[in-house]
Formats: sequence, C-alpha cells, structure tokens
Amino acid sequence: MTAEAQYLNPGVSVDHTPTTAMTAGEVRQLPDGRAAFAPTAIAAGVKGAVTVSGIVEVLKTATMVMLKGSRVFWDASANKAHLLQITDTTDFYLGIVTETAASAATTVKVDLNANPKYTIDLGDGFWSVPVAVAGVNDVTIGHREGVSLVLDATAEAQKQDALSILGIDVGTPCLVESLICLNVNGSGAAVDLNVGLANATHATDADSITEHLFIHIDGAALDILAQSADAVSAAVTATDTTVNAVAETPFLAQWDLSDWTDVQLYINGVNVLPASAFAISAGTGPMKLLAHLEKTADAAVGNITVMRLGARTYTEV
Repeated sequence: MTAEAQYLNPGVSVDHTPTTAMTAGEVRQLPDGRAAFAPTAIAAGVKGAVTVSGIVEVLKTATMVMLKGSRVFWDASANKAHLLQITDTTDFYLGIVTETAASAATTVKVDLNANPKYTIDLGDGFWSVPVAVAGVNDVTIGHREGVSLVLDATAEAQKQDALSILGIDVGTPCLVESLICLNVNGSGAAVDLNVGLANATHATDADSITEHLFIHIDGAALDILAQSADAVSAAVTATDTTVNAVAETPFLAQWDLSDWTDVQLYINGVNVLPASAFAISAGTGPMKLLAHLEKTADAAVGNITVMRLGARTYTEV
C-alpha cells in the first residue's frame, strides 16, 4: 500500500475544492473538521470528490498496537494514524479502529469519522465524597468523559475521587481506556494516584480496595505502575511498567479485558508487563470506573486531569 488511505467499504463522498493539489489516497481535514481522503487525484482549485465515511485502510504508526474500538487520530507530521493527538493545531480525529492491528502492522482499518460511545464512562455520572477539612478541594470537577482531581498544600489527609454510577459485570469482555495527564504530579511521596476499575472507592487508601485493576503513580515519581486484586487470584502489587509519564503530556492506558483471567495492559499502544498475572475474574463486582487521588497528612500538592475514563463492552472477542 503506497497511498495514505484506500477504500475497503463504500462510504459517503462530498464535493471538495482543495487549495493545493491532493494525490490519490491522500488524507486531509476538511474545513468542517471531518477527516477525508481523495480516492483519485484532485488538482488545486478544481472541485472533486473526497470520502468522509466508511471503512478505510490507512497507514499506521509503527510499534503501536491499535486495539479494536480505539479512537485514532491523523498524525499530520508523519501522515499516519496515531492513538494520541500529538499536536494541538495540525493533528485531527480520524475514526475508530475496526480490527486490531499488531505492532508490526503498517496499516490499520478505520471507520472514518465514526465516534464511539462507551458503555459506561465518567460522563454518565459518578459518585464522589472528597476528603478535606481545612483544604479547599471539597468538589470533584467532572467534564465530558473525565474528571479533574486536585489536592492543595494544606497539611492534612485529603482525597478526591470519582466512582462511576454504572458498572460492569465480572467477566464481560471489554476495553477500558483512560487518558491521563499529570498537570502537577504529586509533589511528595504522600500522594497516590489510581485510575482504572474497582468494586468500590475508599476514603484514604485505594490500594486497600478488595477488587481493583489500576494504573498507579506514586507522588514525586513519574513511573507508571500497574496492579490488580480480587478475592481469590494472586494480587499483583504495584509493578513498574518501565514507562514513565511526562508532566503536562497525556498518556493513554488501555486494559484489554477480553479474558478476565489474563488482562493485558497497553500504554500508548505498547503491551507492557505481558507476563504479569493481572486477573480479576474471581471478583463479585460489579466493577466500576474509578479515578482516585489521595494523600496522607502532608503539605504535598497534586493536580491530575483524567481526560477520559470509559469502558466499551462487546459480546464477541
């Protein structure tokens, strides 16, 4: 495949007059914001037809596993599909991955401009009981599919959390996604961040929740850790994925729960800790989405945005 995109299934075409010539198969963003590609070449200033829907096969970023159901963006600098929006001004939304593409694959199949709906996400509503006495963090701020969590410099135990109202029955095949940005990472070791699935929340210590599957970050460190626990399976304590977060740069964590006895974790499209026994199949559930930021009696601060946290269930794996 030499073109950036090509038809797999018929889609909708619209008229477009490009200001600069488009080669056959070239991907661009239209003035209305939609992604489009030109099935045939279009000369500059000449009206032609571009495709804005349907299943297309596009070039993909190497080294990234793109799981089915994932949102993908067009990396305008590399002219390939990417799991993250790398730049604010030139990259744009492309669509949904329809078939999982392995790391070594050079192309991926995408439902152009389709926008998925999670089965559950924090935007559906969440339960929260912030912990603060003298501090000001007495409200958890939700937005779209995510939430903002803030701890201030008051030297006291504090907690902010968001536990989804809706849950998932244990064993239901699903993909759990979280886009996390450390605006201000916990400034001291007293701060802990946990994001993922849990059967409950906790006033002081998310690690003690009996059933959970978490991305975990210790304050004052950028190591991305992963952990799991249920009532029967051997718990996986916080284990270094060897991937580090970068302050003010979002990272994508995806849990593939097609098999609840062998859950796989992907960070920015890379399968991390594949041999770790993340298993939560023995839980009673229901498992709910949880974003949880806590600290002990310390003056450390933290400011985290969980840009999205959602789960997409499916009946066939």
